[in-house]
Amino acid sequence: MSKVVLITGANRGIGLSLAQQYVDQEYEVIAVCRESSEEIEELADLVISGIDLSADDAMDSVTQVLELAQGPDFKLDILINNAGLFKNETLDNMDVDTIREQFEINALAPLKITHGLLPFIAEGSKVVNITSRMGSIEDNTSGAYYGYRASKAALNAFTKSFAMDLKPKGIAVAVVHPGFVQTRMVGFNGDISPDQAAKGIIERVSELNLQNTGGFWHSNGQSLPW
Repeated sequence: MSKVVLITGANRGIGLSLAQQYVDQEYEVIAVCRESSEEIEELADLVISGIDLSADDAMDSVTQVLELAQGPDFKLDILINNAGLFKNETLDNMDVDTIREQFEINALAPLKITHGLLPFIAEGSKVVNITSRMGSIEDNTSGAYYGYRASKAALNAFTKSFAMDLKPKGIAVAVVHPGFVQTRMVGFNGDISPDQAAKGIIERVSELNLQNTGGFWHSNGQSLPW
């Protein structure tokens, strides 16, 4: 029986590269996204699209589809919360609405998804949340990006609590910064390609275990400061 990975935001960018590389490793891939794409439809074994991760009832739809498609005994081997939103607020351009929106997508959505999928996450499973080093308080030397920084810091805190709570159940959890990646989110600027980022993330997932659960890593393996 093949292993199963569920990836949010898998229709493009890093998520699509993760899906492709897990398919290459003979995983069954389940993609959850707001809008599907031809590329992910060709790759994934199951695409659950039309999901607004900011909606409180979004997980009801996801779990119903999983139960119908996979059966009551279905279990995930890996959950990767990859979907994210990037905006910039400055002292001269403060927008509380975009800050709130980023908290919904970057922090609360992974919290709701992970909690909602706990019935499908068993001993030996792994949960990885894609964060940013911009969520590091210690690493903030340039300011601005109020919503993005704070929402990723909140995600890091949620992840650490999940790691502590799920360790007794045999489930390892971590946050991974993919690097400065050439995606639509940053106008396709960046130092590495989505494929390179995905490769590093998958390596970090493979190294994740109950001894190092709760870590905050760069996709290149570097341990990052909180």
